[in-house]
Amino acid sequence: MESYIKKDDMLLHLKELVSINSVSGPPEGKYPFGKGSFDALQYCLELCKKFGFQTKQCENYMGYAEIGQGDEIMGILVHLDVVPASSGWDCEPFDVTVKEDRVYGRGVIDDKGPAVAVIYAMKELLDSGKPLSRRIRLLFGCTEETGDWPDMEYYKQHEELPDFGFTPDADFPLIYAEKGILILQLKMKREESGIQNAKAGDAPNMVASHCEVTALGLDGREVTIVRDGKSAHGSMPWLGANAIGLVMKELPGRFAEFYNENFGQTWDGALLNCKLQDEQSGEITINPGMLISDEQWIKLVLDIRYPVSYTQEDIVNRITSKVANYGITAEILGGEKPVFMDKHSEFIQSLLKAYRDVTGDSTEPMTMGGGTYAKAMEHIVAFGPTFPGRECTEHQPNEYIFIEDLYKAREIYRLAMERACSVSV
Repeated sequence: MESYIKKDDMLLHLKELVSINSVSGPPEGKYPFGKGSFDALQYCLELCKKFGFQTKQCENYMGYAEIGQGDEIMGILVHLDVVPASSGWDCEPFDVTVKEDRVYGRGVIDDKGPAVAVIYAMKELLDSGKPLSRRIRLLFGCTEETGDWPDMEYYKQHEELPDFGFTPDADFPLIYAEKGILILQLKMKREESGIQNAKAGDAPNMVASHCEVTALGLDGREVTIVRDGKSAHGSMPWLGANAIGLVMKELPGRFAEFYNENFGQTWDGALLNCKLQDEQSGEITINPGMLISDEQWIKLVLDIRYPVSYTQEDIVNRITSKVANYGITAEILGGEKPVFMDKHSEFIQSLLKAYRDVTGDSTEPMTMGGGTYAKAMEHIVAFGPTFPGRECTEHQPNEYIFIEDLYKAREIYRLAMERACSVSV
C-alpha cells in the first residue's frame, strides 16, 4: 500500500500532512496554538507556493494561498488542526494507512483531506490557464476544533474579507443552516459533590470515550470506577456511548445525583427542561463532553447545539433554573451564533449544480448541528466532503475517507470554484 501512495501525489501530500500532529494547544513561544499547528500551516503554504499560488503567512495565527485576479474574493476556509487521537485506533493515527478503498488517519476527513483536495482543485484551475474574474483565496485555520477561533479573528482584523465562499468541513450536498453552539461549564464544590477526583473526555465536542472517577462510597471508603464508552462527534452524540454517564449511574453522592437526574444517557435536553426544536434546524443536542476536578470544584463541560430560532440566553436560562437546587455554578466558556442562509440564492444553487453535475445526485441541501468556519464570516456555507449515506468518522478512532470520495470532492470543488468566479452573488 505504501507503493500505491508513492504513485499518487495527492495521497502522498495528504500522508505528509497527516503525519504532523497538529492538535491545537497552548502557546509555545512564537507559536500561538503550539508547534504542531504551525508545522501543518507551513507545510501547506510551502506546497501552495510550489504549485504557483500567491501565499501569505499571518504571524503564525493562520495563512492563505490565492490564485486569480479581480476585486472580489471567493474564500475557502479549511482548518489544519485536529482533535486528539484517543484510544481505540487499529492503525497509527498520525499517518495515512491505505486499506482496500479507504485511507485512514486523524484528519483525513476533518479537515486535512478536504484541504489537500481543494489545493489540488486550485492547481488544476491554475494549470488550465482559464481566466478567473475573481480571486480564489484558500484560508488555512489552525485552531478550529477549539471553538473560539482566534485564528479567524486575526484574519478579520488584518486582511480582506471574502465576499462569499465555502468551508469543506461537513456534508454534501450542502449545509445552509448550522445550529448555534454553546460551551457551558457546570461546577459543584468538590467538598459537596462526593467526588475526590475525576477525569473524562478530551474535548467538549467529543463524546467522552473514557471516564475515571474516585469517590466516597456509602461506607465512607474511597472507590474508583473506570468505564469506557464510544467516541463520536459531540454534535451527534447518539453515535457514541458517553462514558461519564456509565460511571455516574454507579456512584452515590450529590454530583452523581445531579448528573443522573439531569443527563443520564440522554442528549435531547428533556431531563434539563431544555428539549427544544424548530422547523429550520431540528432538535437541540447536549453533550457532556468533559469531566474535570481540581482542588475546589468538580466541573462538567457541555457542548450544546441549539436550533437557529433560539438564543444562547434562552438555553442558559433554562438550564440554570433547572439545576439551581443542586448548588451548581454555570459559566459560559464559548459559543457561536447560528448560521442561516437562503438555500435558493444564486451562489448556493451554483454549488449545488456543481455537486449534482459530478454525482448525478439530487439530494436537497441540509441543516446540521456541527459548527464550522461558516460561522466565522458572512456568506460562507459548509460544502462537503462527506457524501450522503457515508458513515461519519470525524472525531472517532479509525477516522477514514474513501479514496473515491476524496477525488470526487476534488472534482466538485474545482467545478464549483470555476463556475463561482463568474456567478453574481
